[in-house]
Amino acid sequence: MKESYLGVNVSPLTYEGIIEEIRIRMSNNEQSTIIAVNPEKVMTAQKDPQVRDLINGATFQIADGVGILLASKLKKGTITSRVTGVDMMARLLKFAADDQQPIYLYGAKKEVVEKAAANIQKDYPGIPIAGMTDGYEQDEEALVQRIHDSGARILFVALGSPKQELWIRRNMERLQNVLVFQGVGGSFDVFSGTVKRAPSFFRKTGTEWFYRLCSDPKRIKRQLNLPRFLVRVLTDKSQ
Repeated sequence: MKESYLGVNVSPLTYEGIIEEIRIRMSNNEQSTIIAVNPEKVMTAQKDPQVRDLINGATFQIADGVGILLASKLKKGTITSRVTGVDMMARLLKFAADDQQPIYLYGAKKEVVEKAAANIQKDYPGIPIAGMTDGYEQDEEALVQRIHDSGARILFVALGSPKQELWIRRNMERLQNVLVFQGVGGSFDVFSGTVKRAPSFFRKTGTEWFYRLCSDPKRIKRQLNLPRFLVRVLTDKSQ
């Protein structure tokens, strides 16, 4: 059962649970979409119904934010751990390598996606990379055809949110061979080594937000969404 915070759904599944569900859905030839949910997106969804519909229309809404975990605890929900977008991508890459499911990378700068692909090939030996395209491709029709012809079964789209989710929703029906779609934001930057993740201490304690704030104080306006979100959740009478 999915949990809902301010009208936005969140899946309580762990990484392992999502991979198992995806394996079953792929065997049934069912398409799946994965979208990361954090307090900032939930607050944006309060003002933008399109964002709310994009999130709620996904197959899996992963709890990519310590604020979602805190909200679940406050409301006595069942979400026990974060499922971050970049780590979900890593789990899918391992699944793709183990099960020989071809992947396609779309988005970011040319040098970034190429470096990410090279590192993925090195870190996940034998993974079938069906193709890659940077985020500056102007001919969407040609791109969709290229992805279709590649034989990819898993597609990672790194265009930023909600642009990547809108792209996925717009083209899913024309990509029937692709069974898993994940919007991954800046994950290609991480896999390429262009951007370093927070040290493991911050990741394990759910304080990546604090590390990023210290690294870039201009994020303070965005980080204020966390306390606003928790106050709204605590005062929401519909739950």
